[in-house]
Amino acid sequence: MDIKEIQNLIKFVAKSGASEVKLEMEDVKITIRTGSAKTETTIVQAAPMASMPQTAPAPVAAQPITETTEPVKSEASDESNYVTVKSPIIGTFYRKPAPDKPNFVEVGTSISAGDTVCVIEAMKLFNEIESEVSGTIVKVLVDDSSPVEFDQPLFLVDPS
Repeated sequence: MDIKEIQNLIKFVAKSGASEVKLEMEDVKITIRTGSAKTETTIVQAAPMASMPQTAPAPVAAQPITETTEPVKSEASDESNYVTVKSPIIGTFYRKPAPDKPNFVEVGTSISAGDTVCVIEAMKLFNEIESEVSGTIVKVLVDDSSPVEFDQPLFLVDPS
């Protein structure tokens, strides 16, 4: 069995919707597993016996074939004119200074450079995060009391 036949078999199995196919021949064992967005192929060829002539093809190692599709982002063009306020540290994001207090900002709130927009708790220290831009909050990108990473977008601000 040559590479082209194996590739055609992989394509056929992927199109058929089968989740797993095993093919065993005299000197070749092939297992093809398909998932939601990925196809994995394992090919095992037995080494020729000592009494057999060395006419068997060399072992073939197949790379797993991965097919991925990314959704088209229509929001990217809408958000291109907004400024993103990002997290300067790793920690837990809080929208208000205390549980009984109101949120620092809401969607539609006008902010100035230097205004506190949230608090991030890191190692029992509460760090006030200040806006570096003036404008209007368009979108809050993180849920309250959720963990955030360094440089993770927190808010979208319309600077106009």
